[in-house]
Amino acid sequence: MRKKLPKEVYLALQKTIKTGNKLSEEIAGVVAHGMKEWAMEHGATHYTHWFQPMTGSTAEKHDAFLTFDNHGAPIERFSGTQLIQGEPDASSFPSGGMRTTFEARGYTAWDPTSPAFLMKGGKGLTLCIPTVFISYHGEALDEKTPLLRSMSAVSKSAIKLLSILGAEGVTRVNTFAGSEQEYFLVDRKFYSMRPDLVMSGRTLLGANPPKGQQLEDHYFGSIPNRVLEFMQEVEEELYQLGIPAKTRHNEVAPHQFEIAPIYEQANIAADHNLLVMEVMRRVAERKGFALLLHEKPFDGINGSGKHNNWSIGTAEGMNLLEPGDTPESNIQFLVFLVAVLKGIYKRSAVLRASIASIGNDHRLGANEAPPAVVTVFLGELLEKVLDAIESGKVDFATEKQVLDLGLAHLPILNKDYTDRNRTSPFAFTGNKFEFRAVGSSQPISVPNMVLNTLMAEAMDELADEIQEKIDSGVNKDAAIQEVLRAEIKATKPIRYQGDNYSEDLQQAAADRGLPNLKNTPQAMRTLLDEDTRAMFARYDVLSNQEMDARLNTRLERYVKGIDIEARTLQLMLKTFVIPNVSEYQGEIANSFNGLVEAADRIGVAGKTLKSQGDHLKELAENLGEVIDLTAELDAVIEKMESYEEGFEVADYCADVVLPTMNKVREVADRLEFMVDRDKWELPTYSEMLFEH
Repeated sequence: MRKKLPKEVYLALQKTIKTGNKLSEEIAGVVAHGMKEWAMEHGATHYTHWFQPMTGSTAEKHDAFLTFDNHGAPIERFSGTQLIQGEPDASSFPSGGMRTTFEARGYTAWDPTSPAFLMKGGKGLTLCIPTVFISYHGEALDEKTPLLRSMSAVSKSAIKLLSILGAEGVTRVNTFAGSEQEYFLVDRKFYSMRPDLVMSGRTLLGANPPKGQQLEDHYFGSIPNRVLEFMQEVEEELYQLGIPAKTRHNEVAPHQFEIAPIYEQANIAADHNLLVMEVMRRVAERKGFALLLHEKPFDGINGSGKHNNWSIGTAEGMNLLEPGDTPESNIQFLVFLVAVLKGIYKRSAVLRASIASIGNDHRLGANEAPPAVVTVFLGELLEKVLDAIESGKVDFATEKQVLDLGLAHLPILNKDYTDRNRTSPFAFTGNKFEFRAVGSSQPISVPNMVLNTLMAEAMDELADEIQEKIDSGVNKDAAIQEVLRAEIKATKPIRYQGDNYSEDLQQAAADRGLPNLKNTPQAMRTLLDEDTRAMFARYDVLSNQEMDARLNTRLERYVKGIDIEARTLQLMLKTFVIPNVSEYQGEIANSFNGLVEAADRIGVAGKTLKSQGDHLKELAENLGEVIDLTAELDAVIEKMESYEEGFEVADYCADVVLPTMNKVREVADRLEFMVDRDKWELPTYSEMLFEH
């Protein structure tokens, strides 16, 4: 930007990026010209407005810089108008009922806060311009617009609270995110032979191998050379896109890995995480791998999440969740910490809904993932501080009393303020919170939008409570202390320091009245709650119509996803499992008949004959059961069409379709161990997870 733009234009653009002020069309024209020159110098011939529709992925329509002047001569042109606004067809993108097929107009609008980039593809480069996607009437048709709105809401509420606390000169407050992306790699030859992986991203059949992850020897182990080459190529391409990768390592499950980029502003982090997934997918294909981002691609093996590290800080560089070195800064930290507790406690159900999906339904509550109950982990030191404040043992006016409770750095070891609790859905990790329940395939725009909005609400409520006490004549420090004491007590049920995988947590959730939403239909009902809708509307993040659209879209994707899975399983049973087992059964039967004839001739019936007979009988019984259950699955799939759209069919999928799929899978997986490997056509777990 500095190289290609006049100084005054560069400064105006930087002001827009930092403060959110609007950019004039005249300046946009100069920016567009500089952007085009930069892109063409690197070989780009086309540009695209790159956006995030409600599909869980990205979208783009490429336009050439090439146009013609009045005399028919070719020229390269890219105007400010083209930069600011595009018009892709909106009719084929999910709208959740906001649009109809004949209402095709939709607009992409430039998001200047997120850097443009050049994406490799085919034989050249394309200039990609991050944008939002809105309808003709201004409704958000994407996941980015609500995120940006929520960041504006956070900024206003945080500045209001900081002002009451005595902080001056704060111009803007942002939220920040860093997403640790987990994923599996399998050899592409195995992937292409598995209809379930190709169609749904997870294995619908497959028996667990003798060795899985029980030895815990894969985690942080030596990275296989072939995988390391993949990682290095991914990192190189990401670096060229302005996304430095910070961490790479083996994860717990065999052939599962993790990549983590540098921590950054939440909207940019959301863009970059989508690019990370896209680049990994492309590089994997070039390297002969298939990238699996499904939350639970292998039954009985750890699934994949996306740990969303979230914090809040000022444009001037102050992390509001960073404990300080003075009583004043620690009081500020405690206020914002309690605001998080207040927001999560009040809105845990909608936070759970933000990460609900088919894939996460298989993962949440398993041993590698936080449960469907949202709790907060603070650690021993902060628990001690909050308990002391609640009991009245802390006087904020007393010098260093807060620091003496354990918030100061230790003189010898610069120690985190908490130990790690990998079972916690929402854990404090020193100066940020780690939201561990986000699914690996999910864009992080939605959970961060929800986090921002509930935080804005909590900060406003705290600010109003403190101000009310000050207005009534209470000293400011005393007012803050009284409000904190009340809120710490009120939000105590959300704090859980134990094992979130245990039955104790399930009982604690019931005792404390915490929502325990086991599947997507249960979680999505939260979006019907009037108070939840009022919060999003009050902060101009989502209107009622936009809430309806997201509810309808998420339910539709859930139902269609399960329909695809069920029909894929149906296909695999009829074209792989039943024919494979039947053929093998025929061979065993012929062998058994031969043994019987031989035994009759010599008058002997030995152990081999009995063993073969028992095996044939067990094979026949299991094959018969699989055929019966396949017929049951056929009927269940057919009945899906008789249910109304929305929650009725979604509940049917959760309560009937998935359990039926699991029943037939259990028998089919038993048969895998009973059939000669040469007759079983599907690649096995042992091959996919242990052959590099």
